Amino acid sequence: MLTLGYDLGSSFIKAGIIDTETGKCIASAFYPGQEMPISAPITGWAEQDPEMLWKNALMATKKVLQDPSVDPEAVAAIGISYQMHGLVAVDKDHRPLRPSIIWCDSRAVEIGDKAFESIGEEKCLSSLLNSPGNFTASRLAWVKENEPDVYKKIYKIMLPGDYLAMRLTGEICITPSGLSEGIFWDFRQNDISSMVLDHYGIDPSLIPDVVPVFSTQGRLTAEAAELSGLNKGIPVTYRAGDQPNNAFSLNVLNPGEIAATAGTSGVVYGVSDEIRYDPGSRVNTFAHVNHEKSRKRLGVLLCINGTGILNSWVKKNAAPSGVNYNDMNLMAETVPPGSEGLVVLPFGNGSERMLGNKDTGCHIANMNFNIHTIAHLMRAVQEGIVFAFRYGMDIMGQTGIKAEVIRAGHANLFLSPLFGKSLATLTGTTIELYNTDGAQGAARAAAIGAGIYFSFEEAFGDLKVVERIIPDPELLPVLEKSYGTWLRLLQKQTAT
Repeated sequence: MLTLGYDLGSSFIKAGIIDTETGKCIASAFYPGQEMPISAPITGWAEQDPEMLWKNALMATKKVLQDPSVDPEAVAAIGISYQMHGLVAVDKDHRPLRPSIIWCDSRAVEIGDKAFESIGEEKCLSSLLNSPGNFTASRLAWVKENEPDVYKKIYKIMLPGDYLAMRLTGEICITPSGLSEGIFWDFRQNDISSMVLDHYGIDPSLIPDVVPVFSTQGRLTAEAAELSGLNKGIPVTYRAGDQPNNAFSLNVLNPGEIAATAGTSGVVYGVSDEIRYDPGSRVNTFAHVNHEKSRKRLGVLLCINGTGILNSWVKKNAAPSGVNYNDMNLMAETVPPGSEGLVVLPFGNGSERMLGNKDTGCHIANMNFNIHTIAHLMRAVQEGIVFAFRYGMDIMGQTGIKAEVIRAGHANLFLSPLFGKSLATLTGTTIELYNTDGAQGAARAAAIGAGIYFSFEEAFGDLKVVERIIPDPELLPVLEKSYGTWLRLLQKQTAT
């Protein structure tokens, strides 16, 4: 028996298939071959066409089903992981009314800040565990205020993963975890937040029906089956945002466990059983995939918008022609730790929550034309991203999340030995890398939602560490010194 998982990102759509008898991933594919476009018609905006996401998901499905080890007839359930915090609005015919406002869009910062002040900081934090901030609810309020004609036509709002599920099944629904990431969920009432809806004047009917994270959430329509090559009637049995799902894929489900990613954005995600929050809302708390009212499992999320996207920018715009990411890693390793004084603030992908929703932009400092080369820049970029992780993890520590071991997929920046060793050393953690990813996690979760696996332990019985990275005491002094320089530059840029 097989299960199919989707990882709906802002750059690619990945599909993975798990053989539930062996627990192994037997096939995976992604689409398109180059990063999907993000539209920014105004500085600070970030939008994508929901139909583009749907079409690319179909193409990824067709690619993975072409693998000779896959029998499409054996696919028994589907799970969906997706880019968090987006806003998709559809009319009564389920057609998108405007482009999706995606995770790195900054337009609603001021609206969320005003709501935080008007509702009351303590009230927001104690009930929502966050400021309304630049999240989905505030983005919907922006549409209501700035595009009233669009708002009047809205039948339902949803997150990007909910849109994919709707296209597959014809059903519109959302999970408590999804509502919490949109800042629509009241943790004290264990229900949709009337406080947020009332403040923004949002009609409650716009919120879809609420379903459990692990449950039958709809079945493939005849149209979706024909377009995808799958069988009609296959159930969608799981959906979650990419970061809760990444933690799930690494078997991070219980208090004290930590997951990390370093793709387009960087994330550290820790699980807690206590309702705690950062008073500055620089890190955010959401309902984890296994959260229940009687058994709290809360995900404390540190997000750094500008991580892998900076490395990608260097590859596209500064690296010699033909150089790939592995070549860049090797070039960076020719430079001494500390990059001979060159430092980079990696914040060039919109407002940063951990910086109080400031958009400082990316900064390169202390460049010496007689010393520094493109290899220095490549190392300084990776070290700057490590420094951003350290800065954010210090904030997480104030909420009770103390990392001793970090679990991550063997992918993206974690493929760089320089990055992994520097991060382990500067944060004082051991890093465990696994051969898994978000699509595989969603496929495993689909098997749980469908009742094929009866426990989390059964789902993760074959998950094994492929590499363990430990701190290097000899590297620490130079990284601490360089981090101090980086921190002073950050304080200067955020002081205004």
